[in-house]
Amino acid sequence: MGQGEIVAQLPGRLKKAWQKSSLVAVGDRVSISINKDGTGTIESVAERRTVLSRTRASAEARHLLKDQEQVLVANPDQVVFVFAVKRPHPSLRKLDRFLAVAEMNKLPAIICVNKIDLTGLEKAREKFGIYDEIGYRVIYASAKEETGVAELRDCLQGKLSVLAGSSGVGKSSLLNAVQANLGLKVREVSKATGKGLHTTRYAEMIPLEMGGYVADTPGIRGLALFDVEPGELDAYFREMAPLVADCQFSDCSHQHEPGCAVRAAVADGRISPARYDSYLRLREEHEMLDRAAY
Repeated sequence: MGQGEIVAQLPGRLKKAWQKSSLVAVGDRVSISINKDGTGTIESVAERRTVLSRTRASAEARHLLKDQEQVLVANPDQVVFVFAVKRPHPSLRKLDRFLAVAEMNKLPAIICVNKIDLTGLEKAREKFGIYDEIGYRVIYASAKEETGVAELRDCLQGKLSVLAGSSGVGKSSLLNAVQANLGLKVREVSKATGKGLHTTRYAEMIPLEMGGYVADTPGIRGLALFDVEPGELDAYFREMAPLVADCQFSDCSHQHEPGCAVRAAVADGRISPARYDSYLRLREEHEMLDRAAY
């Protein structure tokens, strides 16, 4: 059979079974059987190499189901977080949350800072330079002036990339600069699927002419790490992780204990106070989830 789109469904036997994780997600490799009417039935889903996932939100109320994982994209090679340096004002706490999710999912994370024409490169580096320092690749870009577009295009080529960015950061303009009408296609997907609660939102892969795919992820602003104990969060802040073994107590929360190597690093400037505050807030959130679950 030649290549083409086939509408395939999950059989009832799979839908009825309780699953800890999403049965199938965009990016999954599946085996299907073809029905007489030309539609398909998904028979099996190959083991996932990587995932971008979060704790599933409840459909009945706006709370989290701690024991269920929602896979946003299966088998991605990397995730690109797009933030504007200005208009809208960037929330670095949100970026820290996104980076922790990427670290937990063992996905390379790239930060694309857009709209540097509004502030200049120097001021953009002042705001986002900390991420360069701790080892993340940061692309400073301007869709308006096409600065950084070649670097972003090179970064996307030949890979399945998840793009995440809040409304207004210029993601569509950047993608249009990378490939004509690419951002328009992504925006159309977002408008078609981005209605209702986060649980009803889906990603879709858009092919790149140069090879590879971009997967847009409507609703990614509601990320909560899946299956993470509060005491594990320090492992997902890459500047903190190497220091944990030097803490006086093996179960150090890095909040108040004596002999804490992480707090010592904050005090002497090796760890950004803002990044440390992001860690504390994320830990508090997961402690609340733990209390609610039990």
